[in-house]
Amino acid sequence: MENRDDKLVTLAIHTFEKAQILKTILETEGIDVCIHNVNQIQPVVSAGVRVRIKESDLPHALRIIEDNKWLEEAREEAATNQEKKVLIPVDFSDYSMKACDLGFNYAAQTGAEVMILHAYFSPYFPTAIPFGDTMAYQVNEEETVQYMLKRVQTDMENLCTQINRKMESGELPQVSYNYILREGLPEEEILSYSKEYRPLLIIMGTRGKNQKELDLIGSVTGEVIEISKVPVLTIPEDMRFEDLSEYRNFAFATSYNQRDLVAFDSFMNLMKGFPMQIHIFNISTSNDQWNEIRLSGIKDYFKKQYPDAAIEYTVLDDGDLLLAIEKFVRDKQIDLITLTTHRRNILARMFNPGIARKMLFHTNTPLLVLPA
Repeated sequence: MENRDDKLVTLAIHTFEKAQILKTILETEGIDVCIHNVNQIQPVVSAGVRVRIKESDLPHALRIIEDNKWLEEAREEAATNQEKKVLIPVDFSDYSMKACDLGFNYAAQTGAEVMILHAYFSPYFPTAIPFGDTMAYQVNEEETVQYMLKRVQTDMENLCTQINRKMESGELPQVSYNYILREGLPEEEILSYSKEYRPLLIIMGTRGKNQKELDLIGSVTGEVIEISKVPVLTIPEDMRFEDLSEYRNFAFATSYNQRDLVAFDSFMNLMKGFPMQIHIFNISTSNDQWNEIRLSGIKDYFKKQYPDAAIEYTVLDDGDLLLAIEKFVRDKQIDLITLTTHRRNILARMFNPGIARKMLFHTNTPLLVLPA
């Protein structure tokens, strides 16, 4: 740790914005925080801001940081800034191509490279076949696996041919990209590979609202958005635009807690440079006095931290949350909804699906889901 100053220690060194967010999180948990090395003339542009706390509060603060994945995000930020990456999982459907269209446009505007991932499942069938037939069974199984791999390779090459033609014709920008094939359950392989590849963003296509009931209950996209530590952007097959720069009205859902401050910072970084009107709305529809106080606090915080951002605030009507969101999206002509998700154990996910998963199956509006 740093040198002591009246029993103060330096917990972290961040930009001014991130130092303020960390200060807010810690103070919410009852920890006194001082920030040092702030440019008094232009505090917002300060770098190397020290977040200092009492030494006796250090164990508690480190637990809070670990719970908020703060250290992990800070470690990954430098690598992210050096090499920006976008991961696009595909299943060769029409909506996968829509995800590629938007993903390549996003990559071009953010200076990122693209990796296209397809995960194919080759089931293993335990057998009680008599010993004399075992060799024949294994040969047939091997032939089946080889056929599957060849078919998957052909499908991927056809998709790349489509992308190359679009880039040559100017329909898509020239972007550096590659692809990878992985054998296994799609949701597991997407999550596993994202840990290796460390993208800024995962972009996935989804069926239209009226066709999502055709998907399995445990949809791949639903699993990914609930577990991924990387932001996930879901693109419905009947979306209006193929480029985020054409989107104007971006909605951000808040539950009035400190996680939203970190998530909003992530959202602003992902959408940096895109012209947008931001609509903050609540996903807690109880209009009690405490919520009004917290909403007022969020307004003040966002005004101070993002003075140039165009932000409006909407309090949803009481009643059915999804219907209230649908009305809000329709009235405000929302082009994209941003939600946060948080970790829950498997039983809680089965019996109480999160708002992000519910929205995935309930709307034709693209969703940006941020880990929280």
